[in-house]
Amino acid sequence: MDTNQTSTSIMKGAVILTAAGIIVKLLSAVYRIPFQNIVGDIGFYIYQQVYPFYGIFLVLATTGFPVVISKLYIEQRTRNGEEGGRRLLKVAGLLLSMIAIICCLTMYFSADALAYYMNDPQLADSLRIVAISFLILPLVSVLRGFFQGKGNMMPTAVSQVSEQLLRVLFILLYAYILTKMGASIYSVSGGVYYGVILASLAAFAILLFYFIKEMKSAPRIRQKHMGVSSYFQLSKEIIVQSFAICVSSLLLIFIQLADALNLYALLTTSGFSEIEAKTLKGVYDRGQPLIQLGSIVATSMSLSLVPILTYVKIQQPQLLNEKIQLVIRVSLLFGVGASVGLWAIVSQTNVMLFENDKGSAVLGLMSIVILLSSLVITLAAVHQGLGNSFFPAWTILIGVGIKYFLNTSFVPHYGIYGAVYATYIALALMVIALLFRLKWNQSVKLVSVRELLTILSSAILMTIFLNLYLSVTALSFMSGRVLATFQSLTGAALGAILYLFLTIRSNIFTEAELRQLPFGEKLLHFMKRR
Repeated sequence: MDTNQTSTSIMKGAVILTAAGIIVKLLSAVYRIPFQNIVGDIGFYIYQQVYPFYGIFLVLATTGFPVVISKLYIEQRTRNGEEGGRRLLKVAGLLLSMIAIICCLTMYFSADALAYYMNDPQLADSLRIVAISFLILPLVSVLRGFFQGKGNMMPTAVSQVSEQLLRVLFILLYAYILTKMGASIYSVSGGVYYGVILASLAAFAILLFYFIKEMKSAPRIRQKHMGVSSYFQLSKEIIVQSFAICVSSLLLIFIQLADALNLYALLTTSGFSEIEAKTLKGVYDRGQPLIQLGSIVATSMSLSLVPILTYVKIQQPQLLNEKIQLVIRVSLLFGVGASVGLWAIVSQTNVMLFENDKGSAVLGLMSIVILLSSLVITLAAVHQGLGNSFFPAWTILIGVGIKYFLNTSFVPHYGIYGAVYATYIALALMVIALLFRLKWNQSVKLVSVRELLTILSSAILMTIFLNLYLSVTALSFMSGRVLATFQSLTGAALGAILYLFLTIRSNIFTEAELRQLPFGEKLLHFMKRR
């Protein structure tokens, strides 16, 4: 196979995997809306308290371990042939099985203590269900890593999308049926995690089908005995590289975990009753799918450019700073647009999605998290593209620790708003640290004053337009949730068009730069014709 065919195959595989990843993220964000409508704010609180623990499993099984295993599989096959690749899979399977068993047993038997620490002992059963799901981790991770290492992304994509679809269907059906039967809210909101295990087993079955099919045509190889030193060396590479890749992918999950561990407990010790604290936490958690959706929009555009950095660094180093500037500019543009746009229509969006406008002020403040988290994710990816994976990983871990401890100071004084302020500060510190390290290493001018003013002024004009638009449409014959839905959908579309028109019309991007973005050909219509 020639170089062009290989490049085409790699690009095709990357597109398949990226598309699957976006579908999975969209499903993960969207299903929570009907789920909240079924179980209410308290039921949503119960689900969200446990979700970060499952979210860690999900990221490890879909992004973290498979990426590392595929990378090491390619290296081992290159050095030692097919035998080296299969040896790597054997080591990865044994290592991940040990990790999965330790995680499962630790979480299962400490579920009561963990639930007590979260100040809600009734969460223990849900935590035990999630603990069992970790046993499936090595099964799906190794097989996904194997196929990705072979350059065949289809099994991974099919298994990821199928797993998410089955999980969403089970959660919504289970919640609906048990709610109609009058089951307790803890049985409903915690029991949906049985769907996690069923969906993961279905993903494993799909991968196993592809694997058996692959092995039928594979040559039989007699593997040599592997020494202890070789086993530990491969295990060390898997653990070290997985740490760097996984932590950056877990940013939003870790933020949710920090809130799950102490926010409810802090609210109850600050004078709120248990029902009030659970309702407040449930309303606060409405912001999670909104942040996730906004972050998908903001990061997908900028992250699509990150792989180019690795190529440019090797082949055209003189263009490296220019490409870094473009990635950051794109992240800032869409991050600001998504954050400010959501803030302007947050009350209407809240009613459209969650039936009432409870907590709209808090959700409006949380919209800025889209900008900050998008910048952190993008900057971490830039560092990884430049070959520096560990600094962003440690930065994120330290930042999440700061978020956790700031909660303990801010929530007793500012209530639920304190958790938002803590998130602001933690994410802002991460952004500053990542920017400073990038500036130190690359001496790159990140964003010009003109570009920054253009983005901010366009966001302000979009906000003014949306406020006027909401005032005018409020006079229509519609009312309630129907009006809110109309205002949210049309306001989001018109606001986005106006914002992109104003920014791109100001020529903060060249025609060549726009062509590198997804849907860049469409955005060219906004440019001034010289």
